[in-house]
Amino acid sequence: MDVTPESGAHKTAAPVPGAREPITRPPAVRPPQSPRLHPRPRLRAHPAGNRRTATLALAHALTAAERGLAVFPLSRTKLPALRSPHHDDPRHDVPRHDVPRHDDPRHDDPRHNGPRPSPCRGECGRMGHGVYDASTDPERVRELFAAVPWAPGYGIACGLPPYHLIGIDLDTKSGTDAPAALRALALRYLFTIPETVVVATPSGGRHLWLSGPPEVVVPNSAGRLAPGIDIRGAGGYLVGPGSRTDRGVYSTVAGTGGLPPAPCPPSLLRLIAPPPRPRPPVAPRAGDPPAPQQGQGLVQFVLTAHEGQRNTRLFWAACRAYENGIGEALEGPLTEAALRIGLTLREARSTLASAARLTGRT
Repeated sequence: MDVTPESGAHKTAAPVPGAREPITRPPAVRPPQSPRLHPRPRLRAHPAGNRRTATLALAHALTAAERGLAVFPLSRTKLPALRSPHHDDPRHDVPRHDVPRHDDPRHDDPRHNGPRPSPCRGECGRMGHGVYDASTDPERVRELFAAVPWAPGYGIACGLPPYHLIGIDLDTKSGTDAPAALRALALRYLFTIPETVVVATPSGGRHLWLSGPPEVVVPNSAGRLAPGIDIRGAGGYLVGPGSRTDRGVYSTVAGTGGLPPAPCPPSLLRLIAPPPRPRPPVAPRAGDPPAPQQGQGLVQFVLTAHEGQRNTRLFWAACRAYENGIGEALEGPLTEAALRIGLTLREARSTLASAARLTGRT
């Protein structure tokens, strides 16, 4: 039975030969945009902090300058905030005032401290020489901070008059206990840390401020005195209290902010200062008593030692003997005294050798 259109059934019409097919238009495609010749720069917040932090840093720096401490601006990374004006000069790619820094273990690495062209230390008259920019002049300090108005901290140069500041940096990171190490050194070498300025670091460490004699140049060192104890001396600097860094804020320990830097104990100074140059032996003059009699007081000092101070007294006496040029002559009497108070021969010889090294006699 044929199905006709009248029956209501749907039937697909066959294409008619010669008829045009319906035209389907593709979706509109936008033409490619030409790149900007000058892309708009992205605005980013300055990494150094806000204006209030910088204003407080300048105020703290000016207060320190009034106390006679030479200061200069620091960044949040504790490095000098002002860029060196010689950064494009290949001769100054490793300037002494930037590398090695006060917190860099390369202080004692000869590859970083060997002979090389001496960089400018401010002789050019421009700013950007790190610790050598430090000043106590308020106008100069304001000028330095005006050049880096975002600086959130300041550094205090060590080794300069009137205090000839020495910084004892006690670290507590990496499993070290620097305060305990300093106490052990104090017991061994018979010195006491006096009341002085103490600055708490954001990592839980401490900076002790001490004053040194003008004739002694204390070098910077990292871990040489004991693990976790760094020394800030000539050419180094301390982060000033009130500075804000990436790790937090430096602040003075309560009750110490108004104190002047206390004199460094002589025994500690001998440990951190470079050994004196060996002096030529002095030939004995006619009528001079023999060397052992000259050091009889040192031998007696060892003989009166009690348990717990025997090695310390022997070391102290040996240092005095070597410094006075009679160390070799007193080695025998001091060794005999050490044996009489209970030290072994090995302990006595080891202590005498340590004293000889410290005083530059070996």
